[in-house]
Amino acid sequence: MSDENKHDQPNLPLHEKEEQPLKNQKDSRITNTESSPEKSKKKSSWKSGIIGGLVGGLVVAALGGGYLAATDDGINTNTSTGMVDKDTGEVVTTNVSVDVTSDVTEAVAKVEDAVVSVVNMQSQSSNGFGGAFETDESMQEEGSLETAGEGSGVIYKKDNDTAYVVTNNHVIDGSDAIEVILKDGTKVEAELIGTDIWTDLAVLSIPSEKVTTVATFGDSDALKVGEPSIAIGSPLGTNFASSVTQGIISAKNRSVETDITGDGVVDWEVTALQTDAAINPGNSGGALINIAGQVIGINSMKISSDTVEGMGFAIPSNDVVSIINQLEANGEVVRPVLGISLLDLSEISEQQQETVLKLPEEISSGIVVAEVQSGSAAEIGGLEQYDVIVKFNGVEVTDSISLRKEIYASELGKEIEIEFYRNGELQKATVTMTAAETSL
Repeated sequence: MSDENKHDQPNLPLHEKEEQPLKNQKDSRITNTESSPEKSKKKSSWKSGIIGGLVGGLVVAALGGGYLAATDDGINTNTSTGMVDKDTGEVVTTNVSVDVTSDVTEAVAKVEDAVVSVVNMQSQSSNGFGGAFETDESMQEEGSLETAGEGSGVIYKKDNDTAYVVTNNHVIDGSDAIEVILKDGTKVEAELIGTDIWTDLAVLSIPSEKVTTVATFGDSDALKVGEPSIAIGSPLGTNFASSVTQGIISAKNRSVETDITGDGVVDWEVTALQTDAAINPGNSGGALINIAGQVIGINSMKISSDTVEGMGFAIPSNDVVSIINQLEANGEVVRPVLGISLLDLSEISEQQQETVLKLPEEISSGIVVAEVQSGSAAEIGGLEQYDVIVKFNGVEVTDSISLRKEIYASELGKEIEIEFYRNGELQKATVTMTAAETSL
C-alpha cells in the first residue's frame, strides 16, 4: 500500500497532486522523422564493381553457410544459429560479460544500502461489526497492527547502538508503530524522534547493529540546473524496494502550494527541487542523490496527471539538515509566533472592507487579524482585532502564506516592525518574537 495523500486539491499530497486535464491541447513538438529517399545516386566505375564482386565471392566461399567453431567449454559459436551446446544442441548464454560501471552505478553503490523502506503500522479492526466485539487486550495484540502505508527513508547517522533515519512526516503520520526494512530485508522496529509538519520531515531511530552504510548530505545550494539526479526508494511499497531512477535537476527553489491543515485551503508553500527522475507513491522520504552519491534532497512530492510527466519534487538537503538537527535535539522545530488568528483580505467582501475595516480603496491585499491571543507577542505589541497587516519586518505581505514565511524566518527574541491599517489609517507597531504552541 503506497503512501498516498489524504487530501485533494489544492493540497499537494507531498507525493502526489491531481490536476484537471488540459483540453484541446496538442503537442507541437511531434515531428515526422521518416527519411526521404535519395534523389540521386553516385555511379561507381566498372573496375570497382568487379573488385567488389570478387571480394564478396571470396567471403561467401570462405564462410559458406556460417562459421562454426568449438570453444574450450564445448560450446559451438555459429554466426548463423547462435550459441549452442555441441552435445545437446540447446541454445546457451555466452560467458562474456560487459563492464557497465559508470558514474551513475558508482553513485548508487555509495548510498543504496542507506535507503530503507518505512512502514506505517496502525491498529485495525480485527473483528466484524466495526470491531464492536474487540477487547482492550485484542487491540493491544501485535497482530492487530496492519500496514496502513509504505514509504522510504534514508539512514544518515550512526551513533553507537543507534542509527537515525529521515523520512517524510506524511509517511508516518497517524502511525501506532513504525517498521523499517533495510536493503537486505532485515526488519527493525523504529522509534519516532520528532516530526515537523511544515517541512514534511520526520526523524526515526533504529538499532544500528545491522546498519552498514550511512548516507552523506551534499550542498543543495551548489546544484546546477541540468546536472544529473538519481532517485532511490520504494515506489508502490516494499515489493519494489531499492528502485533507482535517473533524471536531471529541472529547477531549483520551486514554490509548491500545499494544504497542511487538511481543510482544503492552501496554507503553505514548500520550497523544493524539481526533478524529472521518476518519483512515485512510495518514493516519499527516499533519497535524491547527485552524481557523487551525496543526498541532495528528500523526495516528497509529485504532480500526477494524464497531461503531466516527469515533475517530481524533493526537499533540498540544506533545509533537511537544519530541520533534522532540531528534531534530534528537541523532538520538534521551535519557531517564532505572532499569536494571532487571521484571514486573507481577499476572503473579506468589499462591503465589509469598506464598512468594518474602513480600508482605503487602493488597498487590495493584506492579512486581517481575526483574533489576538492573550499574552502573545501581538497583544504586547499593540495589535488589535480587524487590523490589516500589510508589511512585516519591512517586507510586503499579501496573504497568510507570505506572512507565515516571514514570521518563521525571523529570530526568537528579535524586535520586528509591523505596518498595518486600523480604521483606515496606516500605523506601525513593534513586536518581540516569542515561541508558543500555535500556528502563527
